[in-house]
Amino acid sequence: MKVMAFNGSARKDGNTAILINHALHELAQEGIDTELIQFAGKKVSGCIACYKCAELKDGTCAVKDDPVNEWIDKMRAADAVILGSPVYFSDLTAGIKGFIERAGMVSRTGGDFLKHKIGAAVVAVRRAGAIHAFDSMNHFFLITQMIIVGANYWNTGIGRNVGEVESDREGIETMQVLGRNMAWLLKQLHP
Repeated sequence: MKVMAFNGSARKDGNTAILINHALHELAQEGIDTELIQFAGKKVSGCIACYKCAELKDGTCAVKDDPVNEWIDKMRAADAVILGSPVYFSDLTAGIKGFIERAGMVSRTGGDFLKHKIGAAVVAVRRAGAIHAFDSMNHFFLITQMIIVGANYWNTGIGRNVGEVESDREGIETMQVLGRNMAWLLKQLHP
């Protein structure tokens, strides 16, 4: 089993990555293969509405000047996906939003390859907007017919400067529970 995680933060190894890694650690403890891709330093554009993915039905996006097609292939091969984003102006980062738009269109026009995969959203927040960002990612999971796994609270952690989320004990515990719940569900679906 494989879980692909995508960190939409402009900061490599920042608070969003820290939160995701707490969930991935729990998955690894259960013998599940994990991989984290970080968007930091990479330009990811949104869907350009060319509908080439619907026309060609080859499982790729027509925009070829960024790593999104490689990431879509990794999503296709995975059993579960974690999407993470810090909150920028009460919503997702532009990078994770662009990735959602393009991966969603390629999946929907390419046989719904995300259908029945497991999805979970993770959000790092300084103060406000966490639930809006969390909902945006969960809407992606729902429209692509994925199964959303939950934790014991919303999958958020509080912190602004790199590492501050480590002080949010409830946030860290939530990520650990998320990882254990995802491992349990994966084992139920893939015995």
